[in-house]
Amino acid sequence: MTASQQAQPIEIRVEGVEQLFNTLDPFPFPERDLDSDAEEYIVGWARELAHQGPFTIVVHLPAREAEGEPARGLPRALARFFAYRADVLGRDFNELFRVGRIALLVGLAVLGLCLAASQVVSAAAGESYLGRFIGESLVIVGWVANWRPIEIFLYDWWPLWRRRDLYRRLAAADVVIKPD
Repeated sequence: MTASQQAQPIEIRVEGVEQLFNTLDPFPFPERDLDSDAEEYIVGWARELAHQGPFTIVVHLPAREAEGEPARGLPRALARFFAYRADVLGRDFNELFRVGRIALLVGLAVLGLCLAASQVVSAAAGESYLGRFIGESLVIVGWVANWRPIEIFLYDWWPLWRRRDLYRRLAAADVVIKPD
């Protein structure tokens, strides 16, 4: 690995593996969701590190905990959780683009109707102030109807894309258990 490809460490210290997971989740240990505070901590630290390259999640545990079965299952449990979260964000990403396509169709239809209505008003009212005012207002309304699809396709997808990429990188992270 080159220096730029060196794994960035994310370090977390807990008294027991169960502290990392949601205790109200009814699933067995390896299938549980991470505790929201633990997830926020790991994801927050990952955001502060380099934007590219792999991560290593270093979990500091007391020696007796580090040798137990839950500690051995921790790499698989973390990978499963972050892969699941990346998948959820991927579905959110697809849903955003589906909504964007529908909004674009509606926006273009409204724009077309507004442009046609503007032409009708211009033909009927001629060059009067009121005719120009209504005609220009209709054109503006038509373009404003396209605000949301433009916002989706230019800006809204970036945060989902970055977060999904971050979760994928966390899912692929090596997990190292360090006994204290």
